[in-house]
Amino acid sequence: MSSSSLLIFTDLDGTLLDSETYSYAAAYPLLQQLKTEGIAVIPVTSKTRTEVETLIQQLSLETPFITENGSGVFIPVGYKGFELPEEAELVGRYWILQLGCPYVMTRAGLKAIAQSIGRPLKGFGDLSIEQIQQLTGLSAQDAKEAKAREFTEPFLTPKNVSPAALEAAANEMGFRVVVGDRFSHLIGSEAGKGAAALQLKALYQAALPDGGTITTLGLGNSPNDIDLLENVDIAVVIPGQDGPHPRLSDRGWQIAPQPGPEGWAIAVRAGWERAAGESRMERGDSWAWG
Repeated sequence: MSSSSLLIFTDLDGTLLDSETYSYAAAYPLLQQLKTEGIAVIPVTSKTRTEVETLIQQLSLETPFITENGSGVFIPVGYKGFELPEEAELVGRYWILQLGCPYVMTRAGLKAIAQSIGRPLKGFGDLSIEQIQQLTGLSAQDAKEAKAREFTEPFLTPKNVSPAALEAAANEMGFRVVVGDRFSHLIGSEAGKGAAALQLKALYQAALPDGGTITTLGLGNSPNDIDLLENVDIAVVIPGQDGPHPRLSDRGWQIAPQPGPEGWAIAVRAGWERAAGESRMERGDSWAWG
């Protein structure tokens, strides 16, 4: 691992990727520079392994990645950044650290929660590829990849059910729910973007020479990134076209000056300089974007 000891954990849609076009062009040169410097950029997403694999091939990323809201950590075979823990399981081209529960259990949990709240809950497993396309605007191939779930179940957020009631019902059944505006995600009780990021940080930390420390930079744009942003040293909110999400705007986190990959690149470069000690500002002060 690089002596810089910086780890970058990033959400994808609306953060590294443009929310409308899914372009990452504005961030690509910096991504390649970070790769040259040995600084790991780790996707942390609600997406499936299949979805992330397609993207990381395009980005030429060779780092671990975290899928399905922190349910699975995928480490490429042969990765040299740290020693593998004993619990890592070899599956295909990856060593997997599983924090979440198997998908079949999550599907059963969704049905039980629906009974508990007295409302039907429609998950991706209940929807055809065509229906997912209509709801999300994804292509047929992208919708197929989104359905290839291993741990979690996205479902249409029910109307007239408060987030607190939905969360309470999920907790009672031994699950967690990440409530979203349109879709929510049912995940295992031990899973979470923050927990997965901390587990990876510990592995990188153990690989550093004595006295070395890891600084983590996290970037996200929506409420399902709160768990990640609460568990990194430097948290940056990527705004949308109309500004940052209301649930992320008042937490004292840095707000990038532009949406999508443009804002991502500015924020990451500033965070990189800050972690390297090139910035004179104390942690918690406002940043001067330049």
